[in-house]
Amino acid sequence: MPDVDGFDEFYRGSRQRLLGFVYALTGDLAEAQDAVQEAYVRAWQRWSTVGRYDDPEAWVRVVASRIAVSRWRSLRSRARAYLRHGAIEAVPAPNTDTVEVVAALRRLPEEQRTALALYYLLGMPVAEVARETNAPVGTVKARLSRGRTALAGLLAVPDLEEAADA
Repeated sequence: MPDVDGFDEFYRGSRQRLLGFVYALTGDLAEAQDAVQEAYVRAWQRWSTVGRYDDPEAWVRVVASRIAVSRWRSLRSRARAYLRHGAIEAVPAPNTDTVEVVAALRRLPEEQRTALALYYLLGMPVAEVARETNAPVGTVKARLSRGRTALAGLLAVPDLEEAADA
């Protein structure tokens, strides 16, 4: 069982120094906060060992520095890939039909919405949807049927003749 009080005291006494240090390394407060937080999580997970070190703050400082450097390397790799492959083609904005379907899907119960999305958008067979949602195949079929019926009602376009008679 980790020494909760000892870790809390250590954290309160060192968090600002470590955040300032990693912020100076990264130049980005959000990145520094993320790296320091991850380092403290790792220290907490190993506190029974780290807490006995002569300088546990040095351990957390090294871990936070390595996390920050790892993120830099990842960003640098992404930048190189971007330069190598060029800009990502612009994704067209959704058309009004797509917006209406998404709005209608949001009005359905979560189980129906999930079943419809897995089946129609990802093209999963009913058996695979059943596995993914931990539901019997018959239940998935019922959700798909009820979901289609509900969507048809939500997306129904009023008949132009009925609208003219009104």
